[in-house]
Amino acid sequence: MAWDCGWACVVALLLGAVALLRLALRWVRADGDLTLLWAEWRGRRPEKELPGKVVWVTGASSGIGEELAYQLAKIGALLALSARRQDELERVKKRCLEISSLSENDILVLRLDLTERSSHEAATKAVLQHFGRIDILVNNGGRSQRSLFVDTSVDVYNAIMELNYLGTISLTKHVLNHMIERKKGKIVTVSSVMGIMGAPLATGYCASKHALQGFFNSLRPELWEYPGIVITNICPGPVQSKIIHNVFTEELTKSLEKPGDQSHKMSTDRCVRLTLVSIVNDLKEAWISDNPYLAVCYLWQYAPTWAWWLLGRIGKKRIQNFKRGVDADASYYQKVAA
Repeated sequence: MAWDCGWACVVALLLGAVALLRLALRWVRADGDLTLLWAEWRGRRPEKELPGKVVWVTGASSGIGEELAYQLAKIGALLALSARRQDELERVKKRCLEISSLSENDILVLRLDLTERSSHEAATKAVLQHFGRIDILVNNGGRSQRSLFVDTSVDVYNAIMELNYLGTISLTKHVLNHMIERKKGKIVTVSSVMGIMGAPLATGYCASKHALQGFFNSLRPELWEYPGIVITNICPGPVQSKIIHNVFTEELTKSLEKPGDQSHKMSTDRCVRLTLVSIVNDLKEAWISDNPYLAVCYLWQYAPTWAWWLLGRIGKKRIQNFKRGVDADASYYQKVAA
């Protein structure tokens, strides 16, 4: 009997180890936090929840914003597309019409500069006049950064905060007034995993995203009287988009000379799909990233002392990559030639 019990325990331990290994392997392959992946598996679907919804997307002329426009158009959402470049917005609208059953009037192109805060009230009224309502605001407009603090003008930090932070909350304020009147709506802000952790070469960008995280996490409980208004923070990691081509550098007038290869990063369409899943399932926050960034998010959340130690090591690699003219994140995904 003792022998049988002993072997039974061994078998049970082996089965348990196999189950844990499978879970670990699944987590290693994960591209979103566990709450988000559960919502993708068992939650509400964008195809059922978003048709006919009026969605205003800022930063819609490229990258995540452009892909959001395409996926929302295919689903059948009504779109207000904003960015600074009118011609690029018209290009995105044309493509949306080609890939969907939407009509010309279902897509409003509205040029908008987030730094021109005096224009935000009129822009909001223009969307309301066209559609009669705003169901979802997606705060996606913004710029990243690639420069060392010691080399960077303070004017750059002022511009980053003006665009990424103040411009976003200014537009939100006008749209929120409308949603409060209706007692429903969704405000979705594309933050970043750098709104959770820190990273060298992006001190100003990280600061702006931390500011957005703090603002919207504080705004959410202020709206307790309006349970129909949902605040969602989306935190993508490195994504294949043109954001790296338009980053702030050490001077306002200087562009990044060598953006490097971006193919190792998460595809934009996958990031947007998970963003839409987050929106329809009313998630308060979603981490969307491949590893190792996703693993570092968990570490930063639950073991910050280890996260600081790790950042000190991988931060050195980011700076070395940057100085050699390759993408700062490249060495996490592939070997970089010496």
